[in-house]
Amino acid sequence: MLAQELQQEYQRRFVKIAQYRRRVWQVLVKSYFQAKVGKNQDILDLGCGWGEFINQVEAKSKYAMDLNPDAGTYLSSDIEFLHQDCSQAWEIPDESLDVVFTSNFLEHLFSKESLSQTISEAYRCLKPEGKIICLGPNLRYTGGSYWDFFDHHLPLTDASMSEILELKGFVVKTCIPRFLPYTMANGRQLPLWTVSLYLSLPFAWKILGKQFLIIASKPKF
Repeated sequence: MLAQELQQEYQRRFVKIAQYRRRVWQVLVKSYFQAKVGKNQDILDLGCGWGEFINQVEAKSKYAMDLNPDAGTYLSSDIEFLHQDCSQAWEIPDESLDVVFTSNFLEHLFSKESLSQTISEAYRCLKPEGKIICLGPNLRYTGGSYWDFFDHHLPLTDASMSEILELKGFVVKTCIPRFLPYTMANGRQLPLWTVSLYLSLPFAWKILGKQFLIIASKPKF
């Protein structure tokens, strides 16, 4: 997808709920993801969108990558923005990151080759024992609604995502097939306290969750 189309897609889909999305991600980071990431880490947000995650998380250094040129205008001043195609060589040194985080992004890549190249770059840039955290819609549970978004190209499940990570050398440590509900793009804005409550009730994930969460690490040796 061209950069201009990315701009248009984001404006059409999220501009009316941008503030709500930021507030939801404040809760998600504080109540769940900060503990998974750890503190004093070097972090890249892959497919950062409008910075909902990377602006909130505490870290030693922050990088954000996206092909949408608008993304940089939404990022805090302490974040280095990498405006590039993620399937090309990243402008990041070998073994310099502790965490690569990506949310609702990989399904937008045009091909499995692009996904493979992207995961290879993540592996190269992560330090030994560094980790990649992948959150995304699970076709196994979304069914046909997976394709309601024109820019969804790759059909991914928890199993296929785990497999490509393992093929690229990662060790999957956590695989939750059903984690968060599918999307906020439908405009529905639930009270924020329900987000915290949901995160504290794993049994509810098995009922309402339609996104996988996978955490994999780069071996030490």
